[in-house]
Amino acid sequence: MHGYIRTVDTVNYRIGRVAMYGIFVLMGILLWSSISKTFFLPSLWTLEMAQFVMVAYYILGGPYSIQLGSNVRMDLLYGEWSLRKKAWFDLLTVLFLIFYLCVLLYGAVSSTAYSLGYWGTEPLSYFAGLVTGTEDVGRLERSSTAWRPYMWPIKTIMILGMSLMLLQCISELFKDVLRLKGETI
Repeated sequence: MHGYIRTVDTVNYRIGRVAMYGIFVLMGILLWSSISKTFFLPSLWTLEMAQFVMVAYYILGGPYSIQLGSNVRMDLLYGEWSLRKKAWFDLLTVLFLIFYLCVLLYGAVSSTAYSLGYWGTEPLSYFAGLVTGTEDVGRLERSSTAWRPYMWPIKTIMILGMSLMLLQCISELFKDVLRLKGETI
């Protein structure tokens, strides 16, 4: 458990530190949007690109936020509990979060398969077929806006972010188990 925690925490720490700078990318895009609307013709790509950058910033930074414990909590009762009681409560709630993330991850995989031109009902077997060469990429999904970017890149980032969040939640589960055993982390 200690090796898993160390590995996942290190990966999510590094990705989170890089994703942190996405806010500056977002600010640059929005600044360009304001300048181009004021002095030039408005750019078609700025609003949607800002949305994509915000999604990447939020989803890739989520595991780092969980790791630091900076997520929002209701500390009305929780703040006064003992470490053992907090560990029991966190263990229970992280199990619900893991289930929720599994459902979200399956939805992200299905949505990404759709964006790659797959209209069937088995997205996992589609991706396995892409790896083995038995499936092909179909007609790629594009946004319905005037800019019409491809959707698969942001949907792939969703899969990556949700996978990292799931791994971080399992790390938090292991930390709670170790706390209940009386070990230091």
